[in-house]
Amino acid sequence: MDQRNSYKRPLREQEYSSDVDYGVNLEPTDEELADLSKALNKLWELDLNRLVPGKDYEIDCGEGKKVYQKGDMAEGSLFSWLSEDIFSRPTFSRFCSLLDNYNPHEGYKEVVTAEERQEQEAFIEEISRTAPIKYLYKYLLTKGIAPESYQDFKRMMTSLWFDLYGRGGTSSSSSAFEHVFVGEIKQRREQEVSGFHNWIQFYLEEAKGRVDYQGYVFPRRRGDMPDSETQLLTIQFEWNGVLKSVSSTLIGVSPEFEIAIYTLCFYLGGEDNHVELGPYLVNIKCYRLGNKIGSAFPVAD
Repeated sequence: MDQRNSYKRPLREQEYSSDVDYGVNLEPTDEELADLSKALNKLWELDLNRLVPGKDYEIDCGEGKKVYQKGDMAEGSLFSWLSEDIFSRPTFSRFCSLLDNYNPHEGYKEVVTAEERQEQEAFIEEISRTAPIKYLYKYLLTKGIAPESYQDFKRMMTSLWFDLYGRGGTSSSSSAFEHVFVGEIKQRREQEVSGFHNWIQFYLEEAKGRVDYQGYVFPRRRGDMPDSETQLLTIQFEWNGVLKSVSSTLIGVSPEFEIAIYTLCFYLGGEDNHVELGPYLVNIKCYRLGNKIGSAFPVAD
């Protein structure tokens, strides 16, 4: 909590990680610039903060089901345990500080306080010191999308992810960050969970008893049944008693990695982006709302 309170201080009074020489080349190659899939796979390689299954956490996938099947096919939680020192990692810690800044009900106007705005800018500042975001900047700069100034690029990222826009008929009720990472509850004929694709939010909400994991959704290829080592999962769960019938999530990846891949797909990809991320064949879906990210998430190919 002391750390959380320090994140609410003015930006210049906060402490950040020092810029690290990662010992890898962060300049995009000609092949990566010509092929979005190669660039996204490079980001996977650059995710030095990604957790290791069995060392940093353990999951229990439970039993599988088809999307339309009702009922809980998992006896327990998805996460058996997670190493607590994960939350002392700066980008993870700052990411977590943002998760309680939102009303999950779609259609409710969000009010962003000055302290919350500082938390947003400080999160972008922190991830901007990591390899995935530095690579993203160099890539977008070469493509003529990012401004020359790294400070202006950080402002561009803060605007892209945190500026409020309308959803569900109400202005200033949503943002890219809230939808993709936190999740929203649609108020249609019957309530349903929208967004909510982040494993950290899932872990925290499950630990608080607000998420009920109901099993994994059978993959298209029978040989690809998930286990405790799998880092791309398609699952079904209830959040605050409301069903999310199918949701894909990348388990153990860092916040900076997800921000980087979705930003890259938004600016240079289409609605469907069939790529390889390490060992996984993935379609990164990216939906636009005008000039904003409406939603972005992985789907197992």
